[in-house]
Amino acid sequence: MGLQVTQEQFDKMVEMSVADEIEKGVQMIQYQINTLQTTNGQSPFASLFIYFEEAKPGRDREDLVLVTKEILKQRIKGIKNKAGTWVAPTFPKILYVLSENNCKEGTPYWEVTKLAAECTAKRMVPDYISEKKMKEYKEGNVYGCMGCRSFLSVWKDPETNKPKFWGRFNKGVVTINLPDVAFTIRDKYGDNSFNNNAAVAEFWKLLDERLEMCHRALLMRCRYLEGTPSDVAPILWQAGAIARLKPGETIDKLLKGGYSTASLGYVGLWETSKALSGKRHTDPEMIEFCKQIVKHMKEKCDEWNEIPDQNYGFSLYGTPEESTTFKFAKRLMTHKTLPGVNDKNYIMNSYHMDIREGLNHGVDAFTKLSTESEFQKYTNGGAVSYVETSHMENNIPAVLAIMDHIYENILYAEINSKFDNCHKCGYSGEIELVDNGKGHLIWRCPNCGNTDTAEMTIIRRICGYCAGANDMNEGRKGDIKGRELNV
Repeated sequence: MGLQVTQEQFDKMVEMSVADEIEKGVQMIQYQINTLQTTNGQSPFASLFIYFEEAKPGRDREDLVLVTKEILKQRIKGIKNKAGTWVAPTFPKILYVLSENNCKEGTPYWEVTKLAAECTAKRMVPDYISEKKMKEYKEGNVYGCMGCRSFLSVWKDPETNKPKFWGRFNKGVVTINLPDVAFTIRDKYGDNSFNNNAAVAEFWKLLDERLEMCHRALLMRCRYLEGTPSDVAPILWQAGAIARLKPGETIDKLLKGGYSTASLGYVGLWETSKALSGKRHTDPEMIEFCKQIVKHMKEKCDEWNEIPDQNYGFSLYGTPEESTTFKFAKRLMTHKTLPGVNDKNYIMNSYHMDIREGLNHGVDAFTKLSTESEFQKYTNGGAVSYVETSHMENNIPAVLAIMDHIYENILYAEINSKFDNCHKCGYSGEIELVDNGKGHLIWRCPNCGNTDTAEMTIIRRICGYCAGANDMNEGRKGDIKGRELNV
C-alpha cells in the first residue's frame, strides 16, 4: 500500500532532507579541518570564499545561500574543546564578500549578512571583502585571497583572454624592514630628519639599496624553483590542484609571465614616520610622504617585472609579521632609543596605525579603516586591516555598521573580539596577558589564576588569521597586549 502525499508535503520532505545533508556535510568539513594536522602539527590553513554573485542566479545561487547559512550557524555554535566547552575553531577562515546584493537592509541576501554579523560578534569570522573596492582595484574582478591576505595579481589566460585566479600560486615573500632604514638616517641626522633635505635624499637612496637587496633575494627564490619537475608533487602539478603538466615536465612555464606571483613585503610604516619626524604616518604633515613610500615600493615591483627574463609577477605585500615582528623589533633596538617606538618588542604591521591608539586617542573603527584604506590600495599583492572590539554579541547593529563601512571604503578587513575559556575553572571571557616578573608575558586566567596554556582555549587575531596562545612569540604577545579598542 503506497503512502499518499501531496506535492506540498513531498516538497517539504525534500527540503528537510537537503537541509539535513547540508548540515552533515558542513559539520564534516569543519571537524575534518580541525582534527587533521599538517606535517608541522598545525591544522590545514584553509579558507572558504563566499561570493553569491559567483553562482548563477536561480537554483545555484539559492543553494549557495543555504550552504552559507549552515556554515555560519555551525561556526557560531563552534566545536567542543577538551573541557567540553563550545569554542571558536581556528580554521577554516571564512571570506565573505560584501556586495550590492547583501550589504544593505532590503537587499536580497541581507538576512545572510545579519547572520554573518552575529558570527563575527561571537567567533571573529567571517573576514570581509568589499566587492565595490575590489572591482575598483582589480580590474573589475572579485576573488578570494590566499592564506591570510595574499591577493594574486590579475592574469589572463592567453588561450581564452579571460582572467584566471583559482589554481595559481605565490612563490614566496621577502620583507623589508622599513623602520631600520629610517632609524639609520635618524642615527646620522637626528630626530627631525624629515625637515633636512640631505637626510630625506639619503633616506630614498638607502631605501632603494635595501629594496634591491630584497629584489636579489626574491630572484634567488624564484630561480631556485626553475627546473623543478612536476613529478615532485603530482597532486599539485599533474592532477590539477595547481596545473596539469605531463610527467617529467618542469614547472618553469608557470613561474613567469604573471601566472604565479612573488611578494615584496614591508612592515613598520608607523615607526618609519616616527623615526624621521616624531609624528605618526597618518599625521597631516606625514601622510603624503608615507603614501609615496608605499607607492614607490609598488612601482619598484612593476619595474622589476619589466626587466627581461625577470617577469616573475612581483607585487607589494603587507607582511603578516608572525615571527618577523619580534625579529625586526630586536634589530631596531640596536639604534638610538626613541621612547615608545624602538624600545618595544614588536612593530606595527605594514601601514597599520598604532595599535595602542584606539578610542581613547580618537581612533574609532571607522576612522581607522578609512585612514588605512589610503595605503591598502597600493599594496596590490595583499593586505588586511582590522579593528578591535569589545564583546559585541548584544550590539549586532554596530557590527553591521562596521561591515557597511568596509564595503564602502576598504578592500579587505576584519573585526576582532575575545572569547577565551579556562579549562580548570570554566571561566569564559578574556584571558589576561601579564608580566611574569621576569620580563616575559604570560597568559593568566583572571578568575582562578591558571597560567597553563594547555588548560586554556585562547584565540587571537595574529594579523590576518586567528591562532592559539602557544602559536605566539614574545613580540606578538606584546602587540596583542597593547591593542586598544576601536569600538
